[in-house]
Amino acid sequence: MFFTIDPNNGVAIYDQIVRQVKYAIAEGSLRPGQLLPSVRALSQELTINPNTIQRAYLQLQADGAIEPLRGRGLAVRAEATRLCVEARRDLIAQRLRSVLSEALHAGFSNAEVKRIVGEQLTELQGNVPSISAPSPLDATGS
Repeated sequence: MFFTIDPNNGVAIYDQIVRQVKYAIAEGSLRPGQLLPSVRALSQELTINPNTIQRAYLQLQADGAIEPLRGRGLAVRAEATRLCVEARRDLIAQRLRSVLSEALHAGFSNAEVKRIVGEQLTELQGNVPSISAPSPLDATGS
């Protein structure tokens, strides 16, 4: 599994892991029944304290995304895809609401905000990397 952890982005590392696992489940990169890396393996891969990984996994269990399988590890739950799609939609809606509120408080009209959003969507043209694939920069080594 491919994770991107940024200790300087203002989001707790365990929460970055939780979000990325949920996004991977929502997009189908992690499927029901699939095992997650062990705490030890993931902490070594990411060079992160195992307690941080454990905290993320406990949160994912509490959220209903993963479940322990006796003697095998942690696996994606059968109903996790639906839950994670909803969680992703809720997170995006909250973040958009925050940005839109900021724009309206700054005095932009609804029409100006819609124009800016439209411009940004056009500029992106749907070309954004998924959670499961490294960014194009990673492939070029830049």
